[in-house]
Amino acid sequence: MTEFVRLEVDNGVGTVRLDRPPMNALNRQVQNELLVVAEEAASRADVRAVIVYGGEKTLAAGADVKEMASMSYSDMAPVARRLSAGLGALSTIPKPTVAAVTGYALGGGLEVALGADRRIAGDNAKLGFPEILLGIFPGGGGTQRLTRLVGPSRAKDLIYTGRMITAQEALEIGLVDEVVPADEVYSRSVEYVSQFTSGPALAYAAAKKAIDGGLDTDLRTGLDIESELFAGLFASDDAGIGMRSFVENGPGKAEFTGR
Repeated sequence: MTEFVRLEVDNGVGTVRLDRPPMNALNRQVQNELLVVAEEAASRADVRAVIVYGGEKTLAAGADVKEMASMSYSDMAPVARRLSAGLGALSTIPKPTVAAVTGYALGGGLEVALGADRRIAGDNAKLGFPEILLGIFPGGGGTQRLTRLVGPSRAKDLIYTGRMITAQEALEIGLVDEVVPADEVYSRSVEYVSQFTSGPALAYAAAKKAIDGGLDTDLRTGLDIESELFAGLFASDDAGIGMRSFVENGPGKAEFTGR
């Protein structure tokens, strides 16, 4: 059982719920629980898409600074990769994922959101990486995922200054994908991911693996990854179902099994 992170499932949508009041500080226990719950979401057949949500007030206001303040280099060195894995756990789920961002998504909280495929923010959201103000930098995937998303110049500006930005600025630079009224963030996230709950699960997983894998390598290798994953889908039931349905009934009418 996990204490601060839980998986709630409804109609194919799994919600990874952060619940460590008052600000969902991401201490080592929460980081470990994120790994456990992400693995559960990945393995459960009744979960077809995933939302990470911290509640109406905040996604997460960052790592637990009190916990880190007492750590030396010899304390951090053996656990730094585990920290990165925990805060990036959402990225390992082979299903469509969305971060529902309300209030603060700072430091480790923003790193959790960056692990999702899409970010839907409330108009009250404040996002940023304030770690530089503590004499460190984002060490849970922030320097890598932020740069890939918004480019090196914008990433350096946000990380060097440690400033918080509004949801609107985050939308303008591509850090978030939608901005909605704060009280509609979760319902909009459910609406978005629900379109995938009856879709071809193996195709979603393969597409995600091709896109993410290609980002980490050169074009030629990325095309090879794509070709192998594309060919592999022809062993799935859904590929046959989808193509037969298209030929017989036109697009958009296939009833997929997820196999």
